[in-house]
Amino acid sequence: MLASPKPVLGLVAPSGETGIAAVRPLISARGVSKTYRTVSGALVRALETMDIDIGEGDFVSIVGPSGCGKSTFLRLLAGLEEASAGTLSLSGKPLKGPSQDIGVVFQEATLLPWLTVADNIGLPGRVGGRRDDTEPRVKELLRVVGLSAFGDKYPYELSGGMQQRAAICRALLRDPKALLMDEPFGALDALTRERLNIELQRIWMASRKTVVLITHSIGESVFLGDRVIVMSSRPGKILMDIRVDLPRPRNFEETTGDPEYLRLTREIRAQLDRGAHAE
Repeated sequence: MLASPKPVLGLVAPSGETGIAAVRPLISARGVSKTYRTVSGALVRALETMDIDIGEGDFVSIVGPSGCGKSTFLRLLAGLEEASAGTLSLSGKPLKGPSQDIGVVFQEATLLPWLTVADNIGLPGRVGGRRDDTEPRVKELLRVVGLSAFGDKYPYELSGGMQQRAAICRALLRDPKALLMDEPFGALDALTRERLNIELQRIWMASRKTVVLITHSIGESVFLGDRVIVMSSRPGKILMDIRVDLPRPRNFEETTGDPEYLRLTREIRAQLDRGAHAE
């Protein structure tokens, strides 16, 4: 197990190992379910009784088939939707609505085209009547993700991968306790996706933020996560909660050839296949 890295971004790395057993979870879900009503009035059960604890500093990947409720669960954690039943808490306090302690990164970077990269990153400090001095924080974040030379550029001047790095910076601006990521690299080509997996791992190891990553990729879930939550088809429920004990920092050349990586990806794929055949 690696020693805790030197804190950056004004953060303090938690002591001890991260993993499934947490004395006091940062994020807790108890009996969480979600039901939607369609235009025709029919009820659609998206999530079925989610029970999960996520510790401070954990990197948790959630993987499952399309339409299984992964993104729905993330939106509940982000306070963008309300659960139909159950409770959600952050640091022991009920989660009700969006919180400054939670940053969100979506599949699309959604940078405002008329603002520079630096201004896009600093935007959360200027909404809701706020006028925070974000310049030092923005410069620090740009440095951490390797975009120091692009702060005065506009989004159209950046590649898709660079735009997503800027979106991650924006989500980290207010120094949240947790970072929720909804398939942030899903629209990128395979090579760029691999590079950003490495970049995200580096950012996480430096900041030790709690990260919840939604992905369709079994390999990505294992490569990045301390834990992988495997979900069933709709209504989504947890099929497996598996610990990933691969050494860090991870790289594609060594990690993807590690027997433990291969065992975990096979086990997750088999669980998803069993779930599909049981439908």
